[in-house]
Amino acid sequence: MIRKVKGTRDVLPPDTRLWVGVENTAHRVFGGFGYDEIRLPVMEPTELYVRSVGENTDIVAKEMYTFADRKGRSLTLRPEGTAGVARSFIENGLGQRPQPLRLSYIGPMFRYEKMQRGRYRQFAQIGIELLGAATPTADVEVLLVLHTFLAELGFDDLVIVLNNLGDPEDRPVFIDRLKSELEPRRAELCSDCQRRWDANPLRILDCKVPRCRELVADTTPVADVANDEAKAHVEAVERGLDDLGITVRRSPRLVRGLDYYLRTVFEVVSPELGEDTVICGGGRYDRLIADLGGASVPGIGFAIGEDRLVEVLPEGFRQAVLGRPVVAVVPIGAEAATAGLALSRRLALAGLTAPAEVTGRSLKAGLKWAGKIGARAVVILGESEMRDGTAIVRDLAKGEQEVVELEGVVECARRMVAELADG
Repeated sequence: MIRKVKGTRDVLPPDTRLWVGVENTAHRVFGGFGYDEIRLPVMEPTELYVRSVGENTDIVAKEMYTFADRKGRSLTLRPEGTAGVARSFIENGLGQRPQPLRLSYIGPMFRYEKMQRGRYRQFAQIGIELLGAATPTADVEVLLVLHTFLAELGFDDLVIVLNNLGDPEDRPVFIDRLKSELEPRRAELCSDCQRRWDANPLRILDCKVPRCRELVADTTPVADVANDEAKAHVEAVERGLDDLGITVRRSPRLVRGLDYYLRTVFEVVSPELGEDTVICGGGRYDRLIADLGGASVPGIGFAIGEDRLVEVLPEGFRQAVLGRPVVAVVPIGAEAATAGLALSRRLALAGLTAPAEVTGRSLKAGLKWAGKIGARAVVILGESEMRDGTAIVRDLAKGEQEVVELEGVVECARRMVAELADG
């Protein structure tokens, strides 16, 4: 038997309904704020991620799926979405459109990383990017969109943490201070952090090894080294969020794992999965498009790990999606088969879930099938009903039924479903 590739998975019904529900909510909320969807290639030139994400980041150094095509060109399955958006912005001349430009995306990403709860090597991300606005208000908007989306899914316990990374010019000063403070205990750092020491010391702050976290706990926060303009920017973001009633918590050693971030960075963590499990992350990246050869265009955005998000969805959202009413259509006899499909279409277009029995089951077997698929009501079409232009609508919970004209089937089915839901 051929099995799926390690790190991938099959998302099966009815769980796929949850994914569709989450994505429909994303489209509705993001669209309401003016974000239009962009659809990007699933593979890009490897150079894009080396130049944007950073050659010495864990993503580029250890996690990317990179391969040569038949002409020897190095390609990479996308590990994240922002770099592709930046490339598309430049290549397609999106700077000529009215600014700021609001974009959203949903799709698969790929990273070769350690398997754990909620983490896969093929995973899905939902994200937005706001390009062309450098003000703190733009940061506030992005976090407002994020907060609104999560609230629409029913979350009330997720924690938004935020930090100030300063500007790239502040980085050498901070790194020198960090290394000087850690130097006496350098030998106690894990092997990954030993590698990061020269290649990318900022990533030491992002290490999840307990001993490394203890060692960096008393080091100078990166925000303390940020320039005055960067400090004023992030403080204005926090004031704006407070004015909107959105609570955030400062996390002084939050740095994120991508080199292009500056000033505002943030994450969302789930108490259920633990403080180390990030559901969403994002931040400002004002130099990225210029670094890739484009104009100087500021940007800010976030990406949500959909796999993890679905895993911790509130029960209310789950019930609303998975508990949607089903009205089964059971035609009896070959002559009623196509009429049953026509009725199924009518019910479906009216907003009901109305699968038809198409295998030729008897009435008894058809009712048993309807119960197995969770139908709340059944529409029965037999020879007499076909002759009279009627149908039987049966309430499976009460065991009661009504004979109605075909034109009244939708209304009757809706009423039965509503009564069952209320009960």
